[in-house]
Amino acid sequence: MAKFNERPPVFRWDNYINDERLLTRSGTSPCLCEVNETMKNLILLRHAKSSWDEPALSDFDRPLNNRGKKAAPIIGKLMKERQLKPDLILCSPSKRTKQTAKLVLDSAKLDLDVTFDKGIYEASTSKLLNILKSQEATAESILMIGHNPGLEDLLTELTGCHEHFPTAALANIVLDIENWKGIKYGAGELKWIVRPKEIS
Repeated sequence: MAKFNERPPVFRWDNYINDERLLTRSGTSPCLCEVNETMKNLILLRHAKSSWDEPALSDFDRPLNNRGKKAAPIIGKLMKERQLKPDLILCSPSKRTKQTAKLVLDSAKLDLDVTFDKGIYEASTSKLLNILKSQEATAESILMIGHNPGLEDLLTELTGCHEHFPTAALANIVLDIENWKGIKYGAGELKWIVRPKEIS
């Protein structure tokens, strides 16, 4: 079971770069870029499919549906295969994102800290960018779990790649920055993107 109070392990670039599966399981061609010591890694994860069965619930409180509960562990398994171990996880506190985080981390066999940030819920691209800018430079890799249209728009603005980002989609972006304060539009390259239908 994933825990929410332990220091996450350090992300290893050598494992990330040498895993050739990163180049073969995406529906789009990855952007190959040279990695150097000043680069940061941003992993974007949209929450899994949520339920609309209870109209009285607020959007914030909507849970995952059965399809979402099946998709999230698939993404977690993929993270384990690709040895993705972020230093920091930033997650919207909505019910569906919390459930997604738990299912993904449990499946990935990761015991990592999760920071629930209210600002991620229904955030615009600029707000998400400001949240990232406020993070410590010691975090080499950040996983952000949130919502559309914010995440899809953020991916586009950072990389220039226009990609469909459905529920439970996972994208890995390499940023040519020394610290998170330097993140800006156009600073990233899309390494790969995976959608559940492509791996299920």
